[in-house]
Amino acid sequence: MIISASRRTDIPAYYFDWLLERLKEQFVLVRNPMNQRQVSRVSLKPELVDGIVFWSKNPEPVLKKLEQLDGYVYYFQFTLNAYDNDIEAALPSLQQRLDTFGRLAEAVGTGAVAL
Repeated sequence: MIISASRRTDIPAYYFDWLLERLKEQFVLVRNPMNQRQVSRVSLKPELVDGIVFWSKNPEPVLKKLEQLDGYVYYFQFTLNAYDNDIEAALPSLQQRLDTFGRLAEAVGTGAVAL
């Protein structure tokens, strides 16, 4: 199973500690967006997870906690655009995001990160 974390929200930027807790507990509850009453329990046991894809515009909060992902295969899809803070006020400057991309690629390897 491949875990997409996440296209609904930027988990690496805003909810990474929550995700680490879910990985520690080895399950997550997921609400069906088409049927709010349907909630599924998804196992996060390392032997059942083939990989985790992280979608993020700012994965900087993850950099100091990568070792907590040991036992999982993971990949970062880093969305990088040149929008200024007038369009996306919550993002660091473009230069900071470029620096983060370089540090992330150095930490996880160029094969585990894409723009």
